[in-house]
Amino acid sequence: QVQLVESGGGLVQAGGSLRLSCAASGNILSIKAMGWYRQAPGKQRELVAQITSGGSTNYADSVKGRFTISRDNAKNTVYLQMNSLNPEDTAVYYCNVIYTFRVFGVQRENNYWGQGTQVTVSS
Repeated sequence: QVQLVESGGGLVQAGGSLRLSCAASGNILSIKAMGWYRQAPGKQRELVAQITSGGSTNYADSVKGRFTISRDNAKNTVYLQMNSLNPEDTAVYYCNVIYTFRVFGVQRENNYWGQGTQVTVSS
């Protein structure tokens, strides 16, 4: 069983900043990637940013240059620094982890979602 603890969401004015964090724990052998997705009302969930165990990053075009994803491997924690926020960034932000685990001696891969944290940007 895996647990993801998200924090850092809230209400901010346009142009402001927020920092999200997500800590993974539980039956994890290794983490292959961690990332943040978001879902605005009436829209599909979309990738915001992802970082692999090797440090490679991937960003949505809409957040490039404004958001930065980073990771503390020792703490199994991922961070999303969000700057220059605008009302279009308003959404529920979900943490996702792709991890490996061992069951009956066999290594398997799975992914897990956090419960989501609300980010609201006022104009």
